[in-house]
Amino acid sequence: MKIEEVHEKANLVLEEVGKAIVGKEGVLKMILTTILADGHVLIEDLPGLAKTLMAKSFAGALGLDFRRVQFTPDLLPSDILGVSVFNQKTLEFEFRRGPVFTNVLLADEINRSPPKTQSALLEAMQERQVTVEGHTHELPRPFIVIATQNPIEQEGTYPLPEAQLDRFLVRLRVGYPNREEEKEILRRRMERKREEVEIKPVVRAGDVTEMQRAIEDVYVSDPILDYIVDLVNATRNDRRNLEIGASPRGSLALLKLSRAYAAIEGRDYVIPDDVKSVAIPALSHRLILKRELWYTRVSQESVMAKILEKVPVPKFE
Repeated sequence: MKIEEVHEKANLVLEEVGKAIVGKEGVLKMILTTILADGHVLIEDLPGLAKTLMAKSFAGALGLDFRRVQFTPDLLPSDILGVSVFNQKTLEFEFRRGPVFTNVLLADEINRSPPKTQSALLEAMQERQVTVEGHTHELPRPFIVIATQNPIEQEGTYPLPEAQLDRFLVRLRVGYPNREEEKEILRRRMERKREEVEIKPVVRAGDVTEMQRAIEDVYVSDPILDYIVDLVNATRNDRRNLEIGASPRGSLALLKLSRAYAAIEGRDYVIPDDVKSVAIPALSHRLILKRELWYTRVSQESVMAKILEKVPVPKFE
């Protein structure tokens, strides 16, 4: 598939998802960028901001299978991965697949389950396979995890460890709609006369994998590679704000996302603005703040924004 086709199909998907989600074009574009980069999304924000609706809408517009798992304290790994059941007719054990065997898995409120259950997703997210009782089962492609968590509730939750946070290509925050957007939400609800929003598939599952392959043809020049490395190194050298900076996985995340972002924009080459557009959602959750900053207004996103201001941007011709 050519980059022009990726650009056209991406716009169709964003337009279709826009029927359900009012405003938030930047967030929607970042989710689609992550999907095309074959990554996973963590959406961290307050309840009622359409996090679940976003995941379901993208699955519908992309023509992908969708399953939702509500993470609770009593959820077991087998509830996600599947379990072997003894068949009395054949006198053999049969593997019954869990909800992880899908294209888009919504892990709703992922931080409500204990670490053992959270870690059940690690192999699936990294290697696109699950191993149960010594048998390895391949997951369907594409496979995308969209996880949500509520940042304001601390009681009865289990914060995601850094190793699992690192598996997510991006962490996004949705934010409240502005006055006009909220009024438009109400107007659309009155017009359709029902709660559900109908999202039609505008591409096929096979198109998504072809779009993902096309991203590999996006050209990245040496100055852009230097810029990516400089940004990641700057996080490691920020002794004032950060305990630990981004790992090489952060560099790879920037590379993959900037290429996908460029393709959505209709370009077969990456420019510095592509890297800057994806840097905060790609790197912020990989940074560990100094302990003394935990209870201040300093956030990982604000630290990353300052780093973007300081690191020289390469000249592009």
